[in-house]
Amino acid sequence: MTTTLHIAPETLRQRVRELPAMPEAVRRVQATLQDEDARADDCAEHIARDQALAAKTLRLANSAFYGVPGRVSSIQDAVQVLGLRTLSTLLQAAALTSGFGGTVSKAFQAGEFWRNSIGTAICARALASELRLDPNVAFTAGLLHDIGRLALATHFPEQFNAALALQQRDKLPPLQAERQVMGADHAQVGALVAAHWNYPADIAQAIAQHHGPEPRKAAGITLIDAVHVADAIAHAVSASTSKDDKLPPLAPPAWERLGLGNEQYLGVIVQTRTGVESLCQALGV
Repeated sequence: MTTTLHIAPETLRQRVRELPAMPEAVRRVQATLQDEDARADDCAEHIARDQALAAKTLRLANSAFYGVPGRVSSIQDAVQVLGLRTLSTLLQAAALTSGFGGTVSKAFQAGEFWRNSIGTAICARALASELRLDPNVAFTAGLLHDIGRLALATHFPEQFNAALALQQRDKLPPLQAERQVMGADHAQVGALVAAHWNYPADIAQAIAQHHGPEPRKAAGITLIDAVHVADAIAHAVSASTSKDDKLPPLAPPAWERLGLGNEQYLGVIVQTRTGVESLCQALGV
């Protein structure tokens, strides 16, 4: 494989800087939530100003995932049902699922991409609840774990197609094929995107290492471990319906650090499997 499709680092950074910002309503809600005196009514007011976001907020609050289908009729009630912090992460999901437009690689399957991203987010949140990590941060990191793939498929469709073709032809791991064709991989690009959108460093690190946590001596559980394992579980329970979907390799040290029992993992798997269907439907993906 020649290197003629390699992406110059500066070109890559420039394209990341050109990515769409979060919608104004989402940014206002995020800013409001950073205020210790934030009120649900303030968040509801910001959401109501964006019709598309308001509609998705109502669908989310009425989804089976939150147990009140058909009973929430106002944005104010939706905010109360979802809770402020959960609302924040779900609004990010709603914004991201509709925030990328333009020409996309023909080989990129958007529906499968979002299905796996949402599955990983739900699974990461469930794992975090068991591990005493922040569930909302874990949800966000899981949702964004493959965002680099979307950025590459949107802004470098020719290179993305070539990398995918090489991966399938030579049965290579995704990161290896991407590096060989483009000189960069989606995990690296995803971390750049997270930094561009001003997400915390631990989220960017979890994205960068979601295919393989770096070896370390410390035994403590990290967000990186949770997202890495969540990605594998989401694939294993068929969060994606693609016949070509392959189970990503699981790093044994990350699994061992989580230290969960069979019953805990069973609960996580059930939450992931049931949550994917309702949230995908609510988000329209």
